[in-house]
Amino acid sequence: MIIKFGVWAALKNDTRMAASLLRLHFHDCFVNGCDGSVLLDDMKDFKGEKNALPNRNSVRGFEVIDKIKEEVERACPATVSCVDILTLVAREAVVQSGGFPWPVLLGRRDGLTASEKAANEQLPSPLEPLENITAKFASNGLDLKDVVVLSGAHTIGFAQCFTFKRRLFDFKGSGNPDPTLDSSLLSSLRSTCPNTDSSNSKLSPLDSATSSTFDNAYYKNLVTNSGLLESDQALTGDPRSAGLVSSYSKYPFLFSKDFGESMAKLGNIGVLTGQVGQIRKKCGSVN
Repeated sequence: MIIKFGVWAALKNDTRMAASLLRLHFHDCFVNGCDGSVLLDDMKDFKGEKNALPNRNSVRGFEVIDKIKEEVERACPATVSCVDILTLVAREAVVQSGGFPWPVLLGRRDGLTASEKAANEQLPSPLEPLENITAKFASNGLDLKDVVVLSGAHTIGFAQCFTFKRRLFDFKGSGNPDPTLDSSLLSSLRSTCPNTDSSNSKLSPLDSATSSTFDNAYYKNLVTNSGLLESDQALTGDPRSAGLVSSYSKYPFLFSKDFGESMAKLGNIGVLTGQVGQIRKKCGSVN
């Protein structure tokens, strides 16, 4: 209930925070497992992940987690790890945006270290080809279906212009826009993200249809060549993933069911249990 309320308060203040919290969980689990490493500040013996390239000036929501952690500590001290809180928060962010819940196992413990280097190497980039992204998922025990399903998280949230700008002006060095991008979307994106460096951090919705509702519109957009990131639209370029995109665009309940299953897998990557790790008192630092 504490987590439910904490997420509700954060979303009431800023609906975009739902996507940010979901992404925080993903960026935690993909770097040496779900261990709360993304939450750690730089310490004297390691550089944290907050300033890694995929995270710098990009991941957000730390203060939401810190506030919830304070409340949870008050209610039951030294019992619930930061990583369990982050995992529950990710589910809550989806549910409060209109998505379906899924069962979350608890008992993860917080890691004692973080790695900027690992974050730079292990997190998928929207600019890399599908096969590279799929390989990064595979190294975490996730398959192509998980890639397609978890990409559906892009039904909420926003991306900064620099992550997709080359699709608008100079796709793969051609000097022309990405030929697969829907032409009306292209012109609207060009007005949001003009071809100047000053527009790099401007925001555009990942799902232009329903940017704050967790639904299957992301896949409908892909079917009409209206995905925002190269890595989104690339899912229609491979026959195996394109079949799943088509199914999810037609069957919202199938997407919801599969999303929950893949999220459960994501939340179980490389977890620390038993006596390994610790229950942090504050999420930004090791006890």
